Amino acid sequence: MSTRAEGEIVHFDNVGLRYSTDREVLSDLSFTLFPGRFYFLTGASGAGKTSLLRLLYLAQRPSRGVIRMFGKDAITTPRSGLPAMRRRIGVVFQDFRLVPHLSAFDNIALPLRVAGFSEGEIAGPVSDILEWVGLADRRDARPATLSGGEQQRIAIARAVIGRPEVLVADEPTGNVDPEMAVKLLRLFELLNRQGTTVVVATHDVHLLKKVSSPLIMRLDRGRLSDPTGALRYPPRRPS
Repeated sequence: MSTRAEGEIVHFDNVGLRYSTDREVLSDLSFTLFPGRFYFLTGASGAGKTSLLRLLYLAQRPSRGVIRMFGKDAITTPRSGLPAMRRRIGVVFQDFRLVPHLSAFDNIALPLRVAGFSEGEIAGPVSDILEWVGLADRRDARPATLSGGEQQRIAIARAVIGRPEVLVADEPTGNVDPEMAVKLLRLFELLNRQGTTVVVATHDVHLLKKVSSPLIMRLDRGRLSDPTGALRYPPRRPS
């Protein structure tokens, strides 16, 4: 097992994943993610991007190997300790996973309420982010009345409202128009500049050109290649 490098936020060491007795869907994954970096995870459909993201946001345990998150062994951490670790991770799901009986406002506010913020502390930030994603007039709407693109924007707002240390996004621009896609990437970049480590999974190679100097991790049939040195890139020096 490799030792923890100074400043790392995520470390995978020889990680493999299989869902049944069939072959592994992910094999021999060894990489380190550093604070304050912006990563794109690319690869063809079926390459294993969503499976890798599930490992990153601790929804899935690997079949083998070691995963360290925030300096702790995520595999041996007791189940009772996982919720606190997960609260440090924001997730944008491909299928949104909004709570159907809650309004747009309350869906976004949910992570802050779980973290114990008061209603007075919640109102301003949630209203601001609704304005930013262009849905201030839909604050009281429930998910069933929103379009796919609107649901996507609410899901992204919910993921970033708590300023997570790690943001994991699975095809976050798949249901919005190109103009909104760029706007959402700018939000991710803003969070990244404030210190959040961002991992965006996408099959849209055009998005890679919209972010300044991203690091690219490419999956091919369950294995990672390293075209930009993303797997060993050192922490960014303070400006």
